[in-house]
Amino acid sequence: MFYWNLLWLAGLILIFSTVAGRVERTWISGPMLFTGLGLLLGPLGLDLLELPIDGEMLRRLAELTLALVLFSDAANADLPVLRRSARLPLRLLSLGLPLSILLGWLLGLWFFPQLSLFEAAVLATLLAPTDAALGEAVVTDSRVPPRLREGLNVESGLNDGICVPIVLLCLALAGSADGADRPWHLALLLPVQEIGIGLLVGLVCTGASVALLQFAGNRQWLVPSWQQIPVVALALLCFSAAQWLEGSGFIAAFCGGLLFNALGEPHRGILLDAARTSGDTLSLITWLSFGAVILGLAPLHLEPWMLLYSLLGLTLIRMLPVFLVTGGMGLGIGDRLFVGWFGPRGMATIVFAVMVLERDLPGGGLIVASAGCTVLLSVIAHGISANPWVARLGN
Repeated sequence: MFYWNLLWLAGLILIFSTVAGRVERTWISGPMLFTGLGLLLGPLGLDLLELPIDGEMLRRLAELTLALVLFSDAANADLPVLRRSARLPLRLLSLGLPLSILLGWLLGLWFFPQLSLFEAAVLATLLAPTDAALGEAVVTDSRVPPRLREGLNVESGLNDGICVPIVLLCLALAGSADGADRPWHLALLLPVQEIGIGLLVGLVCTGASVALLQFAGNRQWLVPSWQQIPVVALALLCFSAAQWLEGSGFIAAFCGGLLFNALGEPHRGILLDAARTSGDTLSLITWLSFGAVILGLAPLHLEPWMLLYSLLGLTLIRMLPVFLVTGGMGLGIGDRLFVGWFGPRGMATIVFAVMVLERDLPGGGLIVASAGCTVLLSVIAHGISANPWVARLGN
């Protein structure tokens, strides 16, 4: 069975790698295609692919994928543009994100009265982080105004790390009797610890690694056969060190990528190619596993209101707060709607959903199914709309 599964994975990735350039010029995206293949080949479809992936394995796969993608996205960011337009991601993270969580929590309580206060908070928080990779053209195409492009990239890079301590806190409180036996000082301590440790680890690991790379480069110790390895190892080092120290590995990876970018390592372009390629490959495997494993659980808990809540999560719950907080910034209505719409839900939501799956919460099945439904709709809707909207901006 191992070789049978490996045959399918290797074959699908090989075929996609040969036609990726053509696929990227259509409305079909890699995540959309591989999620669909997971559904088709998994237990809900032809049952040809039996991935021996439990919740723990899927979470680790998604975490490592997200760490690599965050590091490479940050390392490729246009820092001069980001410095000039830092107000946009700052407003999205400091005002837009809390408002989205609050609105999602209130609507979650209304749509799903069987959820407790803290279970509804878990649902709202795990659906809040965005994933720029689902609408890759939005953050890579030069036709998108740089201010919007870099703002969305930074927002998606940091909001998942910010949401980690909130999700952990809500999970801890949801697992007790309305949080009665949990100290409420965790509400302040946990976010500060996660963000602070993640930031420090990312900066220290990256600063030391860049110094080592420059030292080796000056002595011509970096040989072509090994130039594909350092950045991949650095991204995983930042992530794993922060997680081991009980910080946010996602913030460590993204901040490490930003510092790697800012320090201007001479071989940066060559070194980054492998990280991006590795992240993209792991991403395809994760989306295939998502379609086969997570979406396989969704029909067990599917409710009539779940689809409506998922649609609102991609529209009203995201777009209204963004529209409000971006007022007075000199952005047109079209630009504000563009920023609000391109908040796709992806890898971070999958990671958080699997964390819920590992807990024995009364409403856990409903939360995971809602997350799966929202991500599936996001993969389709944002994948289809990315290239046409970017082309419209270019025109």
